[in-house]
Amino acid sequence: MGAKQRRRFSREFKLEAIRMVVEGGRKQVEVARELGIHPEALYRWTREFRADPKQSFPGNGSLKERDRQVEQLQREVTRLKAELAFLKKVSAYFAKSPK
Repeated sequence: MGAKQRRRFSREFKLEAIRMVVEGGRKQVEVARELGIHPEALYRWTREFRADPKQSFPGNGSLKERDRQVEQLQREVTRLKAELAFLKKVSAYFAKSPK
């Protein structure tokens, strides 16, 4: 018997499920049961949406703007550390060499 495949839901599906809870005034457990999803998934979606409505559920392979900035800054830090290490080696070389 094969492994259970993970289900993926579109951003629109998630937003509609959240709308059913928020605007419809229904319980999350009730909506989750009706849609055939695990209640914890709906709780998680709702938390994520309330934390950042504009950038929630960016899609497969897409990063939120904040995450994209963090990634870019991490690359820059790595580059600057390499440059600093090089400059330290060069300055140590010139400090040792006779003039």
